[in-house]
Amino acid sequence: MSGRYLRVACTAAVAAAQAVLAPLPALAAPGPGPERPVAELLTDLQQAYRQAEQATETYNATAERLRRQRAEVTRLDGELTIARRSLHTSRTEAGRLARAQYQNAGGISPYVRLLLARDPQHALDEGHVIGELARERAKTVGRLADDERRQTDLARRARTALDTQLTLAEKQRKQRDEVRTRLSDVERMLASLTADQLTALAGLEKDNTADAQRKLTTSGALSSTTPPPSPEGDRAVRYAVQQLGKPYQWGAAGPASYDCSGLTSQAWDHAGTPIPRTSQEQWAHLPHVPLNRLRPGDLVVYFPEATHVALYLGDGKVVQAPRPGAQVKVSPIAANPILGAVRPDPTARSLARYTPPPIPKTAAKGSDEAFPAL
Repeated sequence: MSGRYLRVACTAAVAAAQAVLAPLPALAAPGPGPERPVAELLTDLQQAYRQAEQATETYNATAERLRRQRAEVTRLDGELTIARRSLHTSRTEAGRLARAQYQNAGGISPYVRLLLARDPQHALDEGHVIGELARERAKTVGRLADDERRQTDLARRARTALDTQLTLAEKQRKQRDEVRTRLSDVERMLASLTADQLTALAGLEKDNTADAQRKLTTSGALSSTTPPPSPEGDRAVRYAVQQLGKPYQWGAAGPASYDCSGLTSQAWDHAGTPIPRTSQEQWAHLPHVPLNRLRPGDLVVYFPEATHVALYLGDGKVVQAPRPGAQVKVSPIAANPILGAVRPDPTARSLARYTPPPIPKTAAKGSDEAFPAL
């Protein structure tokens, strides 16, 4: 984590979140006085990033709900338009029948006509026709009543859906402001650091990641061999690798920039298996898989709140969009505290043969940590 990297870590940030989060302490007091330990500085910075990530994923979830709600409003509006046309047709038909009934109100009843008829069979046939007409009138009246009820119900549901959409849009706006606030906190904290502190933080981050990776691999939690991916997993991996070097931007899902779950959701969407948009939904709704059974394309989810996610490449590495100011990169799987892993295509078989996509040597440059838990 270079000084330049840290100072630009949040300059691209603009947007939202909902949760009420505790205020953050200043990283370093201005003016003369003892400097705080580097470990404390890193803890504060990690807390700031974590709060920003929580706000970002909350914003992403609301944005996804708003997208679905807008589609629902559009669908209901279309159904309401059709229902209004049908009601208009039913009312026109009912009016025609009402006029015909009025014009025939003074006629002789079918029973009297039968008694006076010279040809009773012909009269009976006429009576059958009259009965059919009566039944048709009843059907028309029934359709009118049904259309009126359907239009009333659809109008009510459309109003409710629109109200929900407006509520979600207002919530999204507030969440956008919350993300801006949290990322401004990070920028303020970074600006308070000296060049020596930035260098020390970068070294501590690197050491922490290496230590975590070493502990994970020696624990046996990961398999010593990586099975081939499924055909869909292969496509997801290749898509993610093609995004290496593109900037992190919160709330983004490509093609020019990504946040963590934007990258993973788009990788699997391009693989032909759409998955939920946010890391929390991916963790909640996709089948879980043990770490020792990971195959390329699986998703590794981080932190107790499931606020970060990366795509497994194999051999203990992932591709991820780490945090503001960083780029899509290759990282050790243990760069952040692992919550678990999920598999978007649990029933798909692995490829018989697999050649991993080439990874540029520069793909591992930059900070590996995302928004660490405390």
